[in-house]
Order: sequence, then C-alpha cells, then structure tokens
Amino acid sequence: MVETRKSTLVLVAERAGVSIASVSRVLNGLPASPQLTEKVREAAEALGYVPDATARSLKVGRTDQIAFAVADVGNPVYVAMMHEVSRVVSKAGFRLVLSSTGNDPQDQIELLSSLNRGFADGLLLSPLRVTEPLVAALRSSRLPIVIIGSLPAGVELDNVRADSVAGIGLAVEHLVEQGRKHIAFVNGPVDTVPGAARLSGYLTSIERFGLTTTADLQVTASDFTYKAGRKAAARLLAQSSPDAIVCANDLLAVATLKELTSRGIRVPDDVAVVGMDDTDAAELANPSITSVDLGSAKRAKAAAKLLIRRLADPGAPVKQVVIEPTLSVRESSVLAEVTV
Repeated sequence: MVETRKSTLVLVAERAGVSIASVSRVLNGLPASPQLTEKVREAAEALGYVPDATARSLKVGRTDQIAFAVADVGNPVYVAMMHEVSRVVSKAGFRLVLSSTGNDPQDQIELLSSLNRGFADGLLLSPLRVTEPLVAALRSSRLPIVIIGSLPAGVELDNVRADSVAGIGLAVEHLVEQGRKHIAFVNGPVDTVPGAARLSGYLTSIERFGLTTTADLQVTASDFTYKAGRKAAARLLAQSSPDAIVCANDLLAVATLKELTSRGIRVPDDVAVVGMDDTDAAELANPSITSVDLGSAKRAKAAAKLLIRRLADPGAPVKQVVIEPTLSVRESSVLAEVTV
C-alpha cells in the first residue's frame, strides 16, 4: 500500500537501491538514465514522497511554471488560447499560471518585474498596447518571452501573430461579393495592437475594392466588449445607413447585431454583419454571425511551442510566426435563397 507520510531522500534511496545523490538528481529534473529515473520515481511514489517545489526551484533555478498574461481572462479569444497553451505546457512538464493584466502596459511591466525574480521559467504575453516602456522592459528581461501579437519593427523577440489586415480583407471581399456597397466599421480603441491593425485592414480593403468610406461609416468603441459595442453601434446607426458592418471582434459583432434587431433592422436582409475571431459567441448568435477566424488556438499552440523551444535552447534564432486567416460564412451576411 502507498504510504501517505512524507518520506526522506534516504528512504527513497534505500528502497530504490541507489545513492541519495542519484535520488536528488532524478527528483530535481536533472539528466539521468531512463532506468535510474524509473527506479527512483517508483520508489518515491511507493513511499509517498513529495519534493518541495520551492526548495527545488532554489537549487536548480527552475520553477516548472510558465506564466500566461492576457488583458482579460473572460474574453472568448483568450479562453480558447488558455486551453491550448495549457495542453502544450502540461505535456512538456510545466504548470500554467494565468494573469489578467488589463489594458495598461504598466501592469504588464510590473508583472514582468515580478516574474524576473524567479516566479516562472518563461512568459507568454498577449498585450493589447505595446508602448516604448513595455518594449524596453521586454528587451531587458532575463526571462524567456514569447509575444502573441504584433511587435514594432526592430524588436527581436519570438512572437506569433495573426494577419489582421488580411482578415479584414476577407470580410470586405465577402461582403462585396454579396453586393454590399456601403460597408461600415465598428472598431475597438485604435491605440491598441488589434485596433490599429484592423483599421488599417478596413481602409486598405475599401480602397482595393473601389469603395468609399466616410467618418460617418466608422465608429470606435471604448474597448472590445459587448457593452462598449452596443454604444458604438448605436452611434453608427444614428449617423449613417450602411448595408454592411464589419466589426473588429465577435463581441462587438454580437452587440451590433443586437442593436440592429432592437431597431427592427433585419440581418442580413437590410444589413449584413461580419465579426472577427470566430468564437462560440458568433456561432451561437441568432442569426449566426459570419466571422474571420484569426487562428486563436493555432496562435496559442505555436507560441507555447516556441517558448518550450526557447527554454530548451536559449541561443536559438528568434522566430516570428504569422497565422493566416480564414472566413467562416454564416447567416448574418448571406441572403437566403428563395425557392419557387
């Protein structure tokens, strides 16, 4: 029977028939032969031995923890990312520590300072805003870091990003194919990484397809939430009459859909709606919302693997990965075919 009483290294060594040094080596995660590793772990399990994680981290300079910092742990995009990151890091033998830093880069700088004192072995960071002080903190950090999102030119850090400009292009192209000509845009704050990229994508795409836009067809929500989206959509509809609306994420799209239907405006008959991120919120809406899939799970998986690679090989070349978008077409943008 397995004992629940915490045993000493001596007892584990005696049971395994090896030296105390060998036991310490295996339990501290240092290189050892497969035979020795199996023998020591079986003995430790039988005796109920539980290594002290704090002591181990002091000895070998490792915590076996990876931190994942996001702006909002309740956002569906980050939820999808967290599940994927957790799978990858757990498989590699690490625990995942989550942190919600909000939209303020200073909070991320303070988190980075704490992590540099030995609270994690690496950091996955998805910042909404990338400021010069944050870039300076990232560059000076001793901690291995992978950024999920875009970085300013010249910043040499591992990062994984979506091509938001191309994603907006897919949305506008689809709407043009549906015969829409007056395409509005509901964005989040333009001083954020996604807000700036998606505005650029909208303006570029409107020009590419020979359309025109005005200030009346563009509104900016105070953030990327449903509540802010309702207010932004109300402003848009008070000042313009679009036949299609592209939204910078699915929460804004759901909010826009709700605002339209509350006014008796039919979707997609009167106005088509397209979101971004392709979350469950888009699929569950009524009508279901066409959305650009920016590969949230793919980005998270790629970033986690990059960080594991960086931890194993600190001198590896910097790698930057771009995930290409796809479009999930649903009810909100396509008129139903009429059968006679």
